[in-house]
Amino acid sequence: MKQYMIKGGQPLRGEVQIGGAKNAALGIIVAAIMADEPVVIDNLPQVDDVKVLLDALDGIGAKVEHLDENTVRIDGSTVSDVIVDDEYIRKIRGSYYLVGALLGKYKKAVVALPGGCQIGSRPIDQHIKGFEQLGAKVTIHNGMIDAIAENLEGSHIYLDCPSVGATINIMMVAALSNGKTIIENPAKEPHIVDVANFLNSMGANIKGAGTDAIRIRGVEKLHGSEYSIIPDQIEAGTFMLAAAATGGDVYIKNVIPKHLEAITAKLTEIGAKVREYDDYVHVVADKRLGYANVKTMPYPGFPTDMQPQMTTLLALSEGVSIVTETIFETRFKYIAELRRMGANFNVEGNAAIVTGVEKLTGADVVAPDLRAGAALVIAGLAAEGITVIDQIHYIERGYEKFDEKLRNLGAIIEVGDSDDERELQKFRFKVG
Repeated sequence: MKQYMIKGGQPLRGEVQIGGAKNAALGIIVAAIMADEPVVIDNLPQVDDVKVLLDALDGIGAKVEHLDENTVRIDGSTVSDVIVDDEYIRKIRGSYYLVGALLGKYKKAVVALPGGCQIGSRPIDQHIKGFEQLGAKVTIHNGMIDAIAENLEGSHIYLDCPSVGATINIMMVAALSNGKTIIENPAKEPHIVDVANFLNSMGANIKGAGTDAIRIRGVEKLHGSEYSIIPDQIEAGTFMLAAAATGGDVYIKNVIPKHLEAITAKLTEIGAKVREYDDYVHVVADKRLGYANVKTMPYPGFPTDMQPQMTTLLALSEGVSIVTETIFETRFKYIAELRRMGANFNVEGNAAIVTGVEKLTGADVVAPDLRAGAALVIAGLAAEGITVIDQIHYIERGYEKFDEKLRNLGAIIEVGDSDDERELQKFRFKVG
């Protein structure tokens, strides 16, 4: 299996281009098959989750044509099957969007239950609630979600929690349902707005995405479109915190600064310098940073997908910080790995008390999930000595050319084979 080999201690400097938002891309790729004509999607991130979903669309008969490395043309008019079940689709969380797209277009979907990172309970009860209120009958059997409807009728749906996945799934089904649907207490993340904008570009009638209520008037069919995905706020935030953790000076380009406000606010609070421009931010950390209290919340609060990275930065900061995780109950699993590098944590329930240390030291660690893996990379970049991170397939699920972009900023990082000890020996010899 692949692993990252990192020699730490190099401040990151330079410019980095942020790719398309993974979380938006997963919804948009699947929604594309709802159109009766071909759709062109630009600014797709080259990450494993995207590749798996595109292969899944191909597997049910859609025509998927790669125009370049970040652009695809998807023709959903040739879909011949509503059953999606293979060993790969079960590994990603975004597979559940296939239920909404197929149910909305064909009134039936049979899709393998999703997997993804093991960061806590992520039930799909709100998805099922929405499908049923729109007129579908939903059953779960043999690890599959089976949804079928004779007719789909608009409804007034109140989500018990602002679930991103449920909001996107319900929007897709409602877009081709009869009448009007109102979703109250929806998720408000930027990728919710992006998926809604994409559906509207195909002829849907969706208003209010990003607010407390989304109003959807169903249409008979969707048409072709050309669409560019928004930049990835989590990738951008990860590079912002990597710059701060290494005492760096980095321009993070192709971003929407408003989407980064919660991250920018915390970086500024602990003493980093963040300057915002039209489509990029500049992060400088020329001193040891301070402490802060961080609590994850639905957008526009501090994102749970940035919690591991922020906790890692605070582990190197001065003073005592408290990080409270309100979204996923087991998202502190990576802390055991950071302790191997010298970090000082005390976990009590859903809160981590972080006592900053002056330095971390390199160690052999294992990435337990996507964002925790990125956090361990940040730790390795800031640490003294060599850090080896195993199970980087998690990281590759959500970060495009991660090691390449870091090398362009001056990081000493290479991809190796965990089964070949000689590669690590060569790396150690090369970097001293």
